[in-house]
Parts: sequence; structure tokens; C-alpha cells
Amino acid sequence: MFSPIRFSLWHKAAKFGKRYVVLQRQRLNKRLLSWPPLLYLIVFFLVPTTIMFIAALRYPGEYGGLAPLHTSQAGHTVWHVTIENFQYFFAEPLYWKLFLTSFYTAALTTLLCIILAYPLSWVIARSSKKYRNLLLLLVILPFWSSFLVRVYAWVIILGPQSGFSYAVNWILQQMGFEPIQIMFTSFAVMLAMVYVHLPFMILPLYANLEKHDMALLDAAQDLGASSYQCFWRITFPLSLPGIFAGAILVFIPSLGMFAIPEILGGTQSMMIGNFIKQQMLETRDWPFGSTLSILLTLSILLVIALSMAIANWQRLRTQIYQFRARYMQQAISKKV
Repeated sequence: MFSPIRFSLWHKAAKFGKRYVVLQRQRLNKRLLSWPPLLYLIVFFLVPTTIMFIAALRYPGEYGGLAPLHTSQAGHTVWHVTIENFQYFFAEPLYWKLFLTSFYTAALTTLLCIILAYPLSWVIARSSKKYRNLLLLLVILPFWSSFLVRVYAWVIILGPQSGFSYAVNWILQQMGFEPIQIMFTSFAVMLAMVYVHLPFMILPLYANLEKHDMALLDAAQDLGASSYQCFWRITFPLSLPGIFAGAILVFIPSLGMFAIPEILGGTQSMMIGNFIKQQMLETRDWPFGSTLSILLTLSILLVIALSMAIANWQRLRTQIYQFRARYMQQAISKKV
């Protein structure tokens, strides 16, 4: 016999089953969406890294390249695997210094990009929509030309016969100093590195600064905060996620850069990327070149892990700042 209680239970069970099916379908869709990037990472990152790691454990070939992984001796298979390449790297101070020089150059490039990009990003974020689009277009305009064309343009600008070099040396001579050479120096490398990577710092910072709630600054000024305090206590903490995102985008490619030091720095500004290229293409010591590549990859992963840990800590601090600012704003509203 039909019962209202049975009907209610049947209705709830059907509703629960329908919700379960919807949740399972949503989970399946999320997994399907995550497969293409996962497959991309496996094919273009994990597989090449594994091949490089295996190459780092092998001996160099007699005429360069890689020696056979195994040979047959007296009917037995002998594997030729070694960790001498890693031991050689840690035993030779020259390679340590090259790594440290690369880290120093990448860190200095990142710092200069932050200093230059912050005011420019702030101006773009606070300008009217009409001029904002124009300024953003100017920021991304260098991407319309080839990377090598832009680097070789600096060869013309900084060359000994260029007007820039003449102007700098004329000023130095007027001040009583000797003329200097700008090309093939660390200054030329740093100038081009900052120029190339500056847009990668501006765009994440602009995306962050553009979302700031200006009411927070108004509340702080109403409470008597100076412009410096408003920036240091509110704007800067809120912009830290953008700074970290831009720093990663600038630091990682700067660390492995080899084109700019080779074209503008010569032999005086060699970085680890140049040395890996030399080992792989000129010396043909593929095992040692692979060892350097693996250590560079591990260094980058370590930097990313540290950045994520710092970013999580700063995100927690930012949430605390936001909560305090909103509480202060509500307190002012109640007083008014």
C-alpha cells in the first residue's frame, strides 16, 4: 500500500543519488581537464629530465657523446654507470663559482626589475582606461619582435662606434676619467637582461595592483596614516603575490640565460647556461653537461619550493592585514 513516509524516503534517496551522479560527473570533468597539462609535463619535462639524469650517470664516449651503457664481457653484461660527474662538480670550485655567479646575476636582474616595474605598474593600474590600454600595449610591444633581434639591437646601441658610447665617454672625459668600453662587460649583460625580462615583472604586478581596494587607503588616511605608511602597511603587503609571481617569471629564465651573456658579455660574463652549451656542443662531454643541467634544474625547483613557502606565509599575513583594515574601516563608519 502507498505510504507518504515511503514516498518521502524514496524521494530523498532519488535526490541523493542524483546529487551523487552530478558530483561524480564534475570530478570526472576536472580529471579530464587536468590530463592535457599533465601529459604535456610528462612529455616535455619529466621524460627529458629522466633522459638527462641517465646521461649524467654515464661515461663520455671515445669521440664525444655517450659511451655504451653496457657491454658484453665473457658472456656477461657489464653496465657502465658512474657518479663521477657529480663528484667532479662538487670537487672543483670553478663550477661552484660559476653557479654562484649565475645566481647573483639572476637575483640582481630580478631586484632591478622589481624596482623599475613597481612604479610603472602602479601608474598603469591607476591611469584611466583610455591610457591604460595604450600603456599596456607599449609594455607588450617588444614581444612582437624576435628575442635575438632585440639582443642584437643592443650590440648596435652599446657598440664602440655608437652614439651612446660616444656620449658616455665624452661625459667621462669632461669629468677627468678615462674612456670605458661598454660592450662585452657585465654592465651590458645586466642592461639587456633587465630590458628583456622587465615586461614579465610589470604584467603580474599590474594585475595585482589593479585589483586593490582603494577604500583601504582612504580608511588609513582617515586614521592619520601618511603616504609612506599607506604604502608600506597596505599597498606593499597586498602586492606581494604579484611581486612573487613576477620574481619567479624573471629569476628562472635569467638563471639559465646563455644568449645575452654570449652576445653582449663575451668570455668575461659567462653563466652556467653558457658552460652547459659549451660542454654539450663544443667539448661534447654530454655526461658532464647533463650533470650540470640536472643540478640547474634541481636548483630551480628548490627556488620555486622556497618561493611557494614564502608566498603562503605572506598570503596569511596579507589576510591578517585585510582583516585589520576592514575592522578599522567599520569602526570609522560607526563613529561617523
